Amino acid sequence: MDPLPPLNALRAFEAVSRHMSFTRAADELGMTQSAVSYQIKLLEDRVGKPLFLRKPRQIALSDAGGRLAPKIREAFATMREAVAGLSDDTSRTLVINTLETFAARWLVTRLGSFQLAHPEIAVRLVTTQNYVDFDREEVDVAIRVGTGPWPGLVRHKLMDIRFTPMLSPALAETIGGVREPADILKLPILAPRDHWWPLWLHAAGLDPDALKGRPDHRMSAQALEAGMAIAGIGVGILTPDFYPSELALGQLIQPFDIICTDETATHWLVYAQSRRNAPQIRAFRNWILSQAGVEGG
Repeated sequence: MDPLPPLNALRAFEAVSRHMSFTRAADELGMTQSAVSYQIKLLEDRVGKPLFLRKPRQIALSDAGGRLAPKIREAFATMREAVAGLSDDTSRTLVINTLETFAARWLVTRLGSFQLAHPEIAVRLVTTQNYVDFDREEVDVAIRVGTGPWPGLVRHKLMDIRFTPMLSPALAETIGGVREPADILKLPILAPRDHWWPLWLHAAGLDPDALKGRPDHRMSAQALEAGMAIAGIGVGILTPDFYPSELALGQLIQPFDIICTDETATHWLVYAQSRRNAPQIRAFRNWILSQAGVEGG
């Protein structure tokens, strides 16, 4: 068998391909930029092909580099996990990246059972509206909304998001109650340009464009819109599965059984293919799929 290329060269290639920068890779590895460039040149000489395309002020992976990078990243991830598994410290940290509303209204109310089942795993929850980059950010798993697929990531469907108008009882009483779908149009609407509104209006037999021209009160997260709805500021288009206690306590009402779904709002658990066997990821995957009522994978 042909001997492997020098480990330092492979390590430099893994870092540069992840950062897409010789400078940032050098900082991470504690090397000079010229030393990193030298290691890449050694590897390119070994494989007989360029691994990067040098462009003004940027680099890109060549065809050969693009084929090699995922395998090398996976190999280094496997080695890191193998070494970590030998540590006397059995404690592990699970970093979860998720959307604010999903975290606040679904995940945190259930996380206690995960921690009881896995006391050796410390959980760190990070919320963001943006997709996390698994190659560049410290994260183990993420909850994404969309349709996918996402290259390099394993995905498991958690749930389709359902939505319907919800409001405070006090706001409904300002017009003598909400008895038919058209009554909704008599009230202030939160986020009237939300693409869920036309879908629900159509399902309710109303003009999908009925809210056009209204002032657009836009919130960064559904949880904020729900808070405004509870305060009686307007009608929100919300996910009833996220607000069972508010409905039970009468802080919110769901006036109609007309509930819609949106395929683009499906929630997925995702994680890097190269880390699919990490113990903390396996444990969380099995737990959250059970909580969501779907089969584990």
